[in-house]
Amino acid sequence: MTAHMTPDDFRRHGKALIDWIADYYEQIETYPVLSQAAPGSIRAALPEGPPQEGEPFAAMLADVERAILPGITHWQSPNFFAYFPANASFPAILGELLSAGLGVQGMLWQTSPACTELETLVLDWLVGMLGLPEAFLSTGTGGGVIQDTASSAVLAALLAARERATGYSNVESGNDPRLRAYCSTQTHSSASKAAGVMGLGRANLRAIAVDATYAMRPEALRAAVEADLAAGLRPFFVCATVGTTSSTAIDPVRAIGDIAREFGLWLHVDAAMAGTAALCPEFRGLQDGLELADSYAFNPHKWMFTNFDCDCMWVADRAALIRALTILPDYLKNTATASGAVIDYRDWHVQLGRRFRALKLWFVIRHYGVVGLQALVREHVRLAQQFAAWVAADPRFELAAPVPLNLVCFRLREGGDDANRALLERLNASGKLYLTHTVLGGQYTLRLSIGGTLTEERHVQAAWAMIREP
Repeated sequence: MTAHMTPDDFRRHGKALIDWIADYYEQIETYPVLSQAAPGSIRAALPEGPPQEGEPFAAMLADVERAILPGITHWQSPNFFAYFPANASFPAILGELLSAGLGVQGMLWQTSPACTELETLVLDWLVGMLGLPEAFLSTGTGGGVIQDTASSAVLAALLAARERATGYSNVESGNDPRLRAYCSTQTHSSASKAAGVMGLGRANLRAIAVDATYAMRPEALRAAVEADLAAGLRPFFVCATVGTTSSTAIDPVRAIGDIAREFGLWLHVDAAMAGTAALCPEFRGLQDGLELADSYAFNPHKWMFTNFDCDCMWVADRAALIRALTILPDYLKNTATASGAVIDYRDWHVQLGRRFRALKLWFVIRHYGVVGLQALVREHVRLAQQFAAWVAADPRFELAAPVPLNLVCFRLREGGDDANRALLERLNASGKLYLTHTVLGGQYTLRLSIGGTLTEERHVQAAWAMIREP
């Protein structure tokens, strides 16, 4: 039988792996950004069955280079401009390594007090760092929690909203078929998925029309709520987005919040990518009215240099979230929980088990500091604004949406969808950069998202030069 890896072997192999990762980052620009692998090619390069005897670590690392690396799309490349950033950083990677090494299961305070208390502290830090409402602090009635993704955050918010609206009866007896929720036509698909998962039904999540900037129209929201009330239905939830996936559109949070307060709706604000911008005071006006929100979420794993997965969610009234999600079998009962003096984060989301995610976020904040994080965000926004200015000045191209932050949506003026699709395919086939598309106003549109840890002005300049090639 193969023996466990010894501490000495772990030291040796671990140092080799750290060196490999450091080398990878130094060489990352030499790889095609978008993997060129054909479907099935990675599996075909690997044995069909597992080894009967243990293999040396060097053989595993060699197979990573031989078979795995060709199938990697390099999200950390400075020439990755697709989707939204999922940036990482060395301090975050080290925090993730420490979390894995400790092997903590943080479902209860008792199962590792440091896991819970560091998370609470870091989420309270971020309230101040982002200029969020004081109601989100754990020292009051609210508090923050690290979810895996914004998708889980909107599901948790929907569940808490439903239970609050129905006197916490649905969790026992099932959904009231009269319940209705609202989002915009540009809201991330996770809201629709959550409506299906929780049993609300996707058809009962109303998609509200948007204006010329692709932001939700408050008057359309009001009309939908009033029509549903007149039909005997029960409006209970609305999701506003600060930075939509397609175009970084900014919903008018204050106007939506006023309507939510008037009709007793739970207001959830999803700022998955754009929320990081609030590190800089000059960008906080984009989410004006946040004090009206019942819950709020953003992803440090998008633009705050903290590797996936790490979503920060806050609630103004933690009791509503906990009451909707708590369940306490006998095997989880303990003195600390019974005292009511601790937080058990298992009650703040769907899953029971949870990793020590706060470590990597803590490492990132302590390494960069607030000023360092602000400088990086400001530089990414500057680069995006510069790129947008180049697009606007070129008669062959046009901007397809406003550019409030670090995403530029643009397209060729001539040739329609076919020409723009061909342009995107040419760029991505080159291996030198990677962009994705969306559809805005019924037209195929290219997206260039700037936010990579390693992205500099020279990378944006090179991307524009390639885009302009005839």
